[in-house]
Amino acid sequence: MFYRSFFGLLMVYALTRQQRGSLRTAHLSGHLWRGLSGTIALLLFFYCITVLPLASAVTLNYTSPLFLTLLTMLVLKERFHAPLVFAIVLAFVGVVLLLHPTLERDQLIPGVLGLISGFLAGIAMLNVRQLGVLGEPEWRVVFYFSLISSLISGVLMLFDTIHAISATGLSILLGLAGSATLAQLAMTRAYRTGKTLVAGSLSFSTVVFASLFGMLLWNEALPLSGWAGIGLILTGGVLSLRLSPRQ
Repeated sequence: MFYRSFFGLLMVYALTRQQRGSLRTAHLSGHLWRGLSGTIALLLFFYCITVLPLASAVTLNYTSPLFLTLLTMLVLKERFHAPLVFAIVLAFVGVVLLLHPTLERDQLIPGVLGLISGFLAGIAMLNVRQLGVLGEPEWRVVFYFSLISSLISGVLMLFDTIHAISATGLSILLGLAGSATLAQLAMTRAYRTGKTLVAGSLSFSTVVFASLFGMLLWNEALPLSGWAGIGLILTGGVLSLRLSPRQ
């Protein structure tokens, strides 16, 4: 997580310098809340990946759009939009069908932590939306998130074993940081300029892309229920686009 955040921080800083943008902000508390909630959510998610079946860890983390739906109505006072909520729930059902999450009895606590990671990720997305309303550009939001994440994970890394990085490992870490940073910039812009619930629904497409990569790169086969899950995720995404109020 440290290398993912730190390399991303350098990339966003270079982008900011190139565009001659300012990192000064009048909304430091908003960036702090976004950074803390997002960092803890990511730490819990990475932890759950190490102790839970991958499908279960991913599914629990992807409860974040469901929590975000509740938070937008409770905090942002957005009107309840039943068709949009239905689209999000439909997409989440698709995630469950696609991943087939399972939990053993001794995995209850990690399962709860995975659910907390989804809740905190929902709060982080709410913070992103609020910062967008305040006029903060996406590169500034991602910069402060990467900075806070780098500091917290860097301190935690000092209490563990620091392993040497091979050339192959470095290339993977750079690829991870690059793709994650670009995704953060795109996601932040989506929440800043678009409809919150639509962006939350479309975020489920990550699971579809991961499944397709598995098929193309590792010759993984999807059962019929997996294809049904992909269909529900895509249907939820299309419905959220069609049913959202015009901007």
